[in-house]
Amino acid sequence: QVQLVESGGGSAQAGGSLKLTCTTSSLPENIHMAWFHQAQGKEREGVAVITGGGVTNYADTVKDRFTISKDNANTLYLQMNNLKPEDTGMYYCAAYFIGGRWYWDTTYKYWGQGTQVTVSS
Repeated sequence: QVQLVESGGGSAQAGGSLKLTCTTSSLPENIHMAWFHQAQGKEREGVAVITGGGVTNYADTVKDRFTISKDNANTLYLQMNNLKPEDTGMYYCAAYFIGGRWYWDTTYKYWGQGTQVTVSS
């Protein structure tokens, strides 16, 4: 059974850093994986994606601040630097591209439960 479990969320001051981790099990190899952000009262939106081949892409709002990576065990990471209050919200790990734009939440088959990030000014 596929499982995705996020960790690493918490509170940080603006300008600070956090690193999110998504541990997975039973995922196929070489698949797209992504991180999504959902602010309170807003829709979930993609912030970063990494393809099975290691190509990355980022939302403009996090480019040059966040870095997505994964290891051979399909553990996904999101290094978040220079955090801003607008980065506050739930962060979800997603995997297995089924079609669409990488930043659409309908694009992925598997999801974690999310981890909360709170950034104070």
